[in-house]
Amino acid sequence: MGRQDIIKTIEDEKIIVILRGFSYDELKNTVAAMREGGIRCCEVTYDSLGKTTDEQTAEHIARLCVDFPDMLIGAGTVLKESQVELTMKAGGKFIISPDTNPDIIKKTVELGLVSIPGALTPSEATLANRCGADFVKLFPNGEVKPTYLKALVAPLSHIKFLAVGGIDVSNIAETLRMGAVGVGVATGIANKALIKSGKFDEITERARKFVSAARGEC
Repeated sequence: MGRQDIIKTIEDEKIIVILRGFSYDELKNTVAAMREGGIRCCEVTYDSLGKTTDEQTAEHIARLCVDFPDMLIGAGTVLKESQVELTMKAGGKFIISPDTNPDIIKKTVELGLVSIPGALTPSEATLANRCGADFVKLFPNGEVKPTYLKALVAPLSHIKFLAVGGIDVSNIAETLRMGAVGVGVATGIANKALIKSGKFDEITERARKFVSAARGEC
């Protein structure tokens, strides 16, 4: 799958689920449950504290890519160029960061992956775009008014924004109407308590509700 195909898939699917702090068995069961509910894109985050090594995270990404070839798997919380390289070698398709780091963006594009850096201000968003970002992750979206996104998109309509933070079933449709091309969702779908207790049928149901809401069906 080429970069343009990955970009189109993210735009079409609209939801990227954030998976943070899980064992591989938990990841595998969660991804299977989300897929059953209609989710096709997810990110496995690197651990900024280092409790899980970068190599272990990359291994999780690699195994998910093998076990779920129809899913689009990427990496999140990417803060180092070495993590971009590990993700590429693991078969990951996109790189998501909490910040705008020109070196990370350029390395991502150089290695043929899709770049999704984080930004909050117009200056950060335009810098990310100039450096080659394919999308800009508006983060932390949950800390600003919904109209902030609309105001940001108005003069920056050439930038594809993904809203991350504070997204739930009740506001996802509004977020998309405000100008986001997609969203990032964490505990709204990949709820740690449900996963730890093995309630994967509830993960599937949450996924279905989010997908339906993103499509304007509810």
